Amino acid sequence: MGSKFQLTTSFPPPEGGSPDLLIIAGEHSGDEHAALIVKDLKAKYPDLKVACLGGEELKAAGAQLLYDMTAVSVVGFVEVLRHYSFFKSLFDQTLDWIEQYGPKHICFVDYPGFNLRLAAALKERGLSLKGGGAIGLSYYIGPQVWAWKAKRRFKMAETLNRLGVIFPFEVACFEDTTLPVEFVGHPFIREEFEAPFTYCRDAPVALLPGSRKGAVSRILPVLLEGFREVRKRHADLRATIVYPGSAIRELVESILEGYLDLNGQVELVPNTTKPIAASAVLMSSGTMSLACALSEIPGAIVYRLNPLSYYLAKVLVDIPYIGISNLLLEKPLHPEFIQGAAKPKSLAAELERALTDPAAVEAVRTGASTIRSMLQSKEGLSAAKWLEKALELEKSS
Repeated sequence: MGSKFQLTTSFPPPEGGSPDLLIIAGEHSGDEHAALIVKDLKAKYPDLKVACLGGEELKAAGAQLLYDMTAVSVVGFVEVLRHYSFFKSLFDQTLDWIEQYGPKHICFVDYPGFNLRLAAALKERGLSLKGGGAIGLSYYIGPQVWAWKAKRRFKMAETLNRLGVIFPFEVACFEDTTLPVEFVGHPFIREEFEAPFTYCRDAPVALLPGSRKGAVSRILPVLLEGFREVRKRHADLRATIVYPGSAIRELVESILEGYLDLNGQVELVPNTTKPIAASAVLMSSGTMSLACALSEIPGAIVYRLNPLSYYLAKVLVDIPYIGISNLLLEKPLHPEFIQGAAKPKSLAAELERALTDPAAVEAVRTGASTIRSMLQSKEGLSAAKWLEKALELEKSS
């Protein structure tokens, strides 16, 4: 299986010498969350040298972008295998760059398949503190050990210096390890956080197929078919498709070519537009599903994987829900339609309920209030303050 991804150039050297901090964030959501940290740190320490393997959000926050990891993000066992040679080259080049330029500290952000292996390799090469070297390793937004591969927590304790988690129940998952773990609050609960969505009963329906090409290819068609079905009863209904970048926009436009009857009924909006008003939502599971829950927008979660990846996930993953808001509340705030259950008529029925039943809106409003309380750090600790302690910036300022 060949990969369409290519590493054509080496990473550039760091600007201004060895960086104080290297951030590695492989997905759009991690890029956005990490950018908030860099923005906070840069506001307090303008001369802080930050490099990253991330995306445009980190770059805009003031980090030197060595490579755009968000452009090559994939999910699923089969998808990773298909691009194995590329990710092996990316991994080796990252490791070599770290050894050559020696960042003082590394903060991994989510993306455990890549980041946990890299942490282990840094120890093996003797570069990290746990390996006898000088580089401290922090991990922000930990892997979902509560869902699958729970034994990873012991390996993490052997390679990492600290872990900052964004869900309060995650702290207890590491109590039987030596790894220092702190709940740092969720970035969506920041006072200055600009919510990406807002509820408005007269607004279009939001269709959120995700930020990875493979997921969008599988999920967007069924979202469009569900939207098309509900328009049989709501002829004036419009939809907004939110996309994270030009590559996804091009993919969305190519998919829309197969839905000519929806011309003029669907608008494409970049995720940099805030807030985006929506009366209901059909969405992939992920960061945006939590954002929609906190924005009190009713609707449903839709997810489809490569069939083999789905089979393996069913065997390996043991959780009652895939939506984080549903997991937090231990009930389906947004009903989930996964794989074969994601049928147009089922999605249309859920949209109908979201658009016409006041109880659906009230249920999401009540659930959002509970989630906000759960995701607020009780000690006032933020991700930036947590990382600041690791960098020992206060001592050096």
